[in-house]
Amino acid sequence: MEIASANLLDLNDLRHLEKTCFPKDAWPILDLIAVLTMPGVIRLKAVENNKMVGFIAGDPRPSEGLAWVATLGVLPENRRKGIGQALLKACESQVSQKKIRLSVRMGNEEAIRMYQKVGYYTVDHWLRYYNDGEDALIMEKSIRI
Repeated sequence: MEIASANLLDLNDLRHLEKTCFPKDAWPILDLIAVLTMPGVIRLKAVENNKMVGFIAGDPRPSEGLAWVATLGVLPENRRKGIGQALLKACESQVSQKKIRLSVRMGNEEAIRMYQKVGYYTVDHWLRYYNDGEDALIMEKSIRI
């Protein structure tokens, strides 16, 4: 598995990954184009056998003193191999802010455990955040001291 920068040529692969990983909340095509082209966004893909198996987008927000993980997904057949952790670590290494945050579905216990394992902790709880009304946990990690 290798981690590489993603770009607009990855649009179809990212669309497939989003629909597979987030069937209730997959981003529309214009949002995918934006995340692959907007200046300042950190966009990384995990590639295995010439296929995108994971993706992360980091959104630095210097005025807020933190960055956000806008999305992180790994195809189901490639989970539990450390790909999500590797993508997180690679994204965190490119962020210049002191803290990084993300949102995760309350019911996504596997993801929550992975985030906790790598140092994220819950800082907020947003009610009915997702399209189907499920709540989100907001998790944060200090990455610079």
